[in-house]
Amino acid sequence: MKFTIYQGSLQGGRANNEDRIAYCYSREALLMVVADGMGGHHFGEIAAQIAVQTLTEAFQREARPEIFDPFRFLQRSMSNAHYAILDYSLAHKLDDSPRTTCVACLVQDSIAYWAHSGDSRLFLLRSGKVAAQTRDHSRIRLLVDEGVISQDQAATHPERNKVYSCLGGDVSPEIDFSRKTPLERGDVLLLCTDGLWGVMPGEELALALKNVNLMQVVPGLLQEAEVRGGPKGDNLSVVAVCWEQGYQEGGHDSAVSTQMMSPGEVTTKLEEFGRQSGHKMELTEEEIEKAIIEIRSTIEKYNSGK
Repeated sequence: MKFTIYQGSLQGGRANNEDRIAYCYSREALLMVVADGMGGHHFGEIAAQIAVQTLTEAFQREARPEIFDPFRFLQRSMSNAHYAILDYSLAHKLDDSPRTTCVACLVQDSIAYWAHSGDSRLFLLRSGKVAAQTRDHSRIRLLVDEGVISQDQAATHPERNKVYSCLGGDVSPEIDFSRKTPLERGDVLLLCTDGLWGVMPGEELALALKNVNLMQVVPGLLQEAEVRGGPKGDNLSVVAVCWEQGYQEGGHDSAVSTQMMSPGEVTTKLEEFGRQSGHKMELTEEEIEKAIIEIRSTIEKYNSGK
């Protein structure tokens, strides 16, 4: 595999950042995850942390170097994250369980497989156009589909941030899956939270990311989206990969090549809870350390296969 990948997150106008993002890869497979936490007193970001950490740790354990059944992997890992969040809520006697949206994409053999719950989105961008995208699990999406409101009205609707499916909710999450999607050289897979797509539509993102270096362009898109969101704007996060961009003439030094990796080797980019650069947190160092231990303990129950 050879690809260029970038991930980044900005706080926007919120008091803290409840988004969590990660990617990891073996010699033959790549996993990307984006989660947008919901819940007060820092529990939203804990739910999101549990989600991305559950998926990445499952990948680290099972990618040897490929994932045997990509769709089953996504379904099982997202369901495990859901129940891990519920366990955390029960252990802390929370009145309202923290929740998180989640979108994850696995690529191997130049085929993409993705799954999502909630309104964090995946866009497949090809030749400056949106070739595919996820459909939000939101009331607003249903109203648009039924013709009750327009896309323009949806962008400013007061209930635009409400979702009917997520991880950690009172009912089992609705998880939608893509088809097996072959990738072409130069395709861009972009996973993001609503803080980005809510102010920068997919069509605009597709044009902005046509034949460019992601490492140079995506940071600017995040900053522009933060400005558009204004003082009350949401957290905004993205993981974007350009497939085989490095093979093109004038390829970039930032391209990742997995050719020399050993079959059991996995590289992961996931920051620990409370250690995200640029994330503002009001927790003390002791509270952060305690949360890291509790998250680890919660996830191990499911990732151990017990």
